[in-house]
Amino acid sequence: MATPRYWLIKSEPSVYAYAKLEEDGRTEWTGVRNFEARNNLRAMTPGDLCLYYHSNEDKAVVGVACVLSKPGPDPTAPGEDWASVDVGPVVAFTTPVTLATIKATPALKDFPLLTRSRLSVTPTPVEHFELVLKMGKTKLPKTAAAKTKPKAKPRARP
Repeated sequence: MATPRYWLIKSEPSVYAYAKLEEDGRTEWTGVRNFEARNNLRAMTPGDLCLYYHSNEDKAVVGVACVLSKPGPDPTAPGEDWASVDVGPVVAFTTPVTLATIKATPALKDFPLLTRSRLSVTPTPVEHFELVLKMGKTKLPKTAAAKTKPKAKPRARP
């Protein structure tokens, strides 16, 4: 099996919170309307892991999701050149890692949340992924495969 890559994905908790992803079991990650973020979605492969960041309201990394499908067209933009993937929950953070904490951590000065703050989907170095997990007092399950339900439900647009 290929080594997973790591990503940061963002959603406003009032639009689609991590708890909702856990409840649904999986969702289509749709509504991305930035070309760089779209290209990042297209680079994802099943098994890749994503830090799940609550933007705007909570401003904290709150969980880990897993990419479940190959990239495909975004069903919320028929006839347009946008992409989506299915994601599922892996584990909620024991302690959310706030944006303030991330900014105050010298080892995360190059974390994409800080350097590419406007993007909703960014690649994340494994070192940053592991450090944020540690800061959140969270360990991945032995198998990082998501606990999923069969049909993806579309999430609300960001």
